[in-house]
Amino acid sequence: MARQLKHPGKVWLVGAGPGDVGLFTLKGMEVLQNAEVVVYDSLVGQGVLSKVPKDARRINVGKRASNHTMPQEQINRVLAEEAKKGLRVVRLKGGDPFLFGRGGEELELLHKEGIPYEVVPGVTSSIAVPAYNGIPVTHRDFCSSLHIITGHKKQGEPYDIDFEALVRTKGTLVFLMGVSALSDICTSLLAAGIDPQMPAAILQKGTTAGQKRIVATVGTLPEEVKRQGILTPAIIVVGKVCALAEEFAWYEKLPLAGWKVLVTRPKETISTMAQKLRVMGAEVLELPAIRTEPLQDQRLLKKAMEELDTFDWIGFTSPIGVRVFFREMKQAGKDIRALGKVKIAAIGKGTAKELEERGLFVDLMPKTFDGASLGAALCQVCEGEEKILLPRAKIGGKEILENLAKKPGLTICDVPTYDTFYEENEMIDLKNAFESGEIDCAVFTSASTVRGFVNGVPGLDYSKVKAACIGKQTREAADAYGMQTWIAKEATIDSVTDLVVDLKGLQE
Repeated sequence: MARQLKHPGKVWLVGAGPGDVGLFTLKGMEVLQNAEVVVYDSLVGQGVLSKVPKDARRINVGKRASNHTMPQEQINRVLAEEAKKGLRVVRLKGGDPFLFGRGGEELELLHKEGIPYEVVPGVTSSIAVPAYNGIPVTHRDFCSSLHIITGHKKQGEPYDIDFEALVRTKGTLVFLMGVSALSDICTSLLAAGIDPQMPAAILQKGTTAGQKRIVATVGTLPEEVKRQGILTPAIIVVGKVCALAEEFAWYEKLPLAGWKVLVTRPKETISTMAQKLRVMGAEVLELPAIRTEPLQDQRLLKKAMEELDTFDWIGFTSPIGVRVFFREMKQAGKDIRALGKVKIAAIGKGTAKELEERGLFVDLMPKTFDGASLGAALCQVCEGEEKILLPRAKIGGKEILENLAKKPGLTICDVPTYDTFYEENEMIDLKNAFESGEIDCAVFTSASTVRGFVNGVPGLDYSKVKAACIGKQTREAADAYGMQTWIAKEATIDSVTDLVVDLKGLQE
């Protein structure tokens, strides 16, 4: 039956910020997570794009410099047409929607046609990018005003800007979209009477791993840019505050500043790894490489639930395995008392934490967080007559079973409780990002995330991938595809973070 619409949908104009996903607002993230259609442009950071819901329809309208995928008038019409279908439409715009973002033009048609809309402001590059480069756009000792100007102009036409008025303000001047016209901007300022020795800076890809700063003067900045080179997007800052850049610089002092790191993870988990790497200064791109889903048919686990008092050990190999097990326990009308005297073994601190949250402390955890080590550890503590339950992934590794088989007399109940599926990401060209060297390192926390990554980036020359691996099995999976691999000293998030810092040091 066709969907009956009593009301039109709604459009949200959302500012995506300057690039660093940490500068994307909480409201913007909330709105994005509920989007059914996402219309985005080329200035939206990859970190934000990675947060677009998988089931949302994506429409890329381009819009960078003179390379427009879709004319503005057509973008306006797309927003209106999608909303009229009764859909929740999010228009993601780099920076802030109303600061030279043509957001007002997009609202005009929506208003005219009676389509509901909201505006979610974004952090603008005109303030955030200087801040990441140690340049305060205002400072009481140097200026009392800030002026933001579009540096874009039609080809062959003069600027419609009163440069003399700008110079008289003695304030900080920020030019957006002016890289190709840098020489014209500086010449116009000089003609308007600005001091040729006035500090000036051009700031490339601010708040991201590609951040670069050139500080000079209005008189020398164009020549410095020719000598050192600059990439877009970039902004131009003119004013005495630019002289503070070296003194106040902070971003490049972070251990992982300038490095872009891909973190693979199960879709359902919050990446503590990503958070730690960001604190260290890395630009982190999160890729849900796999997703896990409880099996529809849990007959084997339900049968095991009826015999819980017969088991001596339960071995949990992942946090999702713990969650599925206790969900089935609840549905069976049982609580932790049903576990009786059974002992608990687990792989990894994350799995142990899930158990602790349910009132259970782990009796056995191998120092190396993999199935082979858990199997070996159980063999050491068991006498040979024990019954062991292993509720785990349907495609779980065989290493744990192979090691347990070395202990005669053990009864092993290997029960699949959840399945693993590989995720694909259509928003970001990861193949090009690795082969061009844009991404410096990939972090893998399990062999399944390695396989999920390979499945999601077909055709990649995997020898281009520097892989930071949490453990032996993870490294072996990465080695199988020819990646450059390193293994953490310990199978912990902190140790993997240290490994990434070490890898950056090796490259330098």
